[in-house]
Amino acid sequence: MTEIRHFSTAFLRDPLHVAALFPSFPPLCRQAIAPLPESGDPVVVDLGAGTGSVTDEIQARLRGRGRHIAVEMDEGMAEVLARRHPDVEVMCTDAHTAVEKLLAEGVRADLSVSGLPWLATAPKDRSIFPLLGRLAAPGGAVTQLAHAWIRFFPTAKQVQRNLEETFEEVVVSRTVWLNAPPAVVYVARRPRTA
Repeated sequence: MTEIRHFSTAFLRDPLHVAALFPSFPPLCRQAIAPLPESGDPVVVDLGAGTGSVTDEIQARLRGRGRHIAVEMDEGMAEVLARRHPDVEVMCTDAHTAVEKLLAEGVRADLSVSGLPWLATAPKDRSIFPLLGRLAAPGGAVTQLAHAWIRFFPTAKQVQRNLEETFEEVVVSRTVWLNAPPAVVYVARRPRTA
């Protein structure tokens, strides 16, 4: 219950930077995780991790393998996330700064999961997707969570266009009705080369 309170308080305080009033429900979290390599040590970047709903599912899929980096700019939620998941690298900063830092370190992600709001995904000149395309490992994927009821709003359509301009393949999942509110997941693969 404390995590829901942290999440809801953060949303009400700053709805432009927090994507939802409640953490994602388990069915949406499961849908958000594209397949990971079966062997080796996959790298997963968890953007807009909140208090860790999607992080829980990523950890279950990794089963102790690889590197898991969770990015959350809200200090209170990042603290909750770090307490819940001591084995996850938690970065308390904005997504652009975090991804630029990872790129500078030479990190390549097998999967980037984004629960980021429109502010980071919709603006054509400041979308996070080109950076995520550069961060993607060969065969890697980027997933973006979105509320189903807003998919056809102009800003949401711009999010999809930004994905399609960055990646050769963009697939939208069926609606995940067992979430509040119902949601979809965009799955993007094969970054376009300049």
